[in-house]
Amino acid sequence: MSKPGQLVLVALRKMIASGELAAGERLMEIPTAQLFGVSRMPVRMAFRTLEQEGLLVRFGGRGFQVRSVSADDIAGAVEVRGVLEGLAARQAAERGLSEAARAVLELCLMQGDQLFDKGYVTEDDLEIYHDLNMRFHQIIVEGSHNPAIADALARNDHLPFASVTALAVDREDMAREYRRFNYAHMQHHSVFDALVSRQGARAEAIMREHANATLRYAEVFSSATADQRMKIILRTE
Repeated sequence: MSKPGQLVLVALRKMIASGELAAGERLMEIPTAQLFGVSRMPVRMAFRTLEQEGLLVRFGGRGFQVRSVSADDIAGAVEVRGVLEGLAARQAAERGLSEAARAVLELCLMQGDQLFDKGYVTEDDLEIYHDLNMRFHQIIVEGSHNPAIADALARNDHLPFASVTALAVDREDMAREYRRFNYAHMQHHSVFDALVSRQGARAEAIMREHANATLRYAEVFSSATADQRMKIILRTE
């Protein structure tokens, strides 16, 4: 996707997450292009991507509509991801990690330790965590050597905010966010230990529990006011 298209895509994601674009609101190419000062093509590509992610639905053949998303929708999709990633972790543990996979996971753990050992996190730190978290999960799925898991996860990722690449951060309470993400990082350490110890059942249980960290989205959508949601940073790239 072009840079203008990526900018439009990220901006629209944030507007949907914050409630600035409410469920049922219609989006058309020309007004949206004028809003962002771009041509229609980047907007068209952004709309298609958001449709694939489950955030937009086609409306009458002439545009798109923001999809209604409930906390139950999000929780259900995250639970499915936990089951699939748990299965991947169990199979990866039973097969044994390759040296290359083990090295990547160890690097992710080391980088995470460097972020959290200072006792606080910044927004920039969590940008870094986003990338290492994505790599960590990807290596585990690949380590299962089960293409069906990756295919099922790809389909589940089309549901709103189900993907592991989606992080919601409350910039008004970074102390709590430090605790939340540091806990998730400690789970990374635990699942790595289970993987290298060839403890499949333990690795599966940890990964299923680990998915619950994403349920911060359910809290955002079920309890936050529109003004509060505007303070949430959405990172899904």
